[in-house]
Amino acid sequence: MESSEEEERIPIAQRPEWSDVKPVPQDDGPCPVVPILYSDDFKETMDYFRAVYLSDERSPRSLQLTSEAIHFNAGNYTVWHFRRLILESLNADLQEELDFVGSVAKQNSKNYQIWHHRRWLAEKLGSDAIVKELEFTKKILSIDAKNYHAWSHRQWVLHALGGWENELEYCHELLTDDIFNNSAWNQRYFVITRSPLLGGLDAMRDSEVDYTIDAILARPENESPWRYLRGLYKNDLKTWVNDLRVSSVCLKILSTKSRCVFALSTLLDLICHGFQPGPEFNEAVNTLQNAEAGPSTSSGLAESICSVLESMDSLRVNYWAWRKQQIPALNI
Repeated sequence: MESSEEEERIPIAQRPEWSDVKPVPQDDGPCPVVPILYSDDFKETMDYFRAVYLSDERSPRSLQLTSEAIHFNAGNYTVWHFRRLILESLNADLQEELDFVGSVAKQNSKNYQIWHHRRWLAEKLGSDAIVKELEFTKKILSIDAKNYHAWSHRQWVLHALGGWENELEYCHELLTDDIFNNSAWNQRYFVITRSPLLGGLDAMRDSEVDYTIDAILARPENESPWRYLRGLYKNDLKTWVNDLRVSSVCLKILSTKSRCVFALSTLLDLICHGFQPGPEFNEAVNTLQNAEAGPSTSSGLAESICSVLESMDSLRVNYWAWRKQQIPALNI
């Protein structure tokens, strides 16, 4: 069913305010290979758009015409570009323009041109746009939690304009709703490393490690918190290896005989970087190896872990075999 807007649309040629404009047809050349069958309304709108664009008419009627053109094709970069020129020339209300973009985004939330236009508006408005932009991206993410455009725009707003105060809590809310939301984990890392209010990674590491370990214990099969935990020690391998919370969570997961690739691979990385495991680690891994790969023929814990991973992680079996080959060179 056609929308009421389309049913009630008056052809531009029948509108008195456009009587002085001669439409400019699209020029596909003398022999177009694959001519596109546009609808009559789309064709007419673009013919009139070409006319005002070529004459550089920056008027209210031209602004309205770009709205109609965007309705037919929200991805037309030239239309959006000309719309920005008109907005500037008319000194238009950019808060109203944000509302317009929001309405277009309802059906086009992954359209590059919309997000580019939205950023341009936010740059013009500065700090006055913070609240509306954060709420706008929040609304989009409530529909599609993995929308890359919304996350990218949200990070840009925080970095360029501000609004950090409640962002860590927002990440927590998202993770409470879905602990597997890797985009929310990524945003949380962005906040603790970039926010001017939190003191940086060193200041946040201790509390974040505890937060992440709780998430790991809740769902050990969730890769995101394992990656996040490793990221908390960026450029500080010594602290990572020596923080007993990291090795302890690996042991706790493995001691339950859980088939957790991430616990095993983390333990392997710790050993390869100097961690000295106690006998309880050997016992946990040997139990898994007997269950997964048969009796151990490996001489060391690192090799045993690789053997178990070869058996459990068939998708990366060649990678784990390669890791096992590297162990002698590490003198483990």
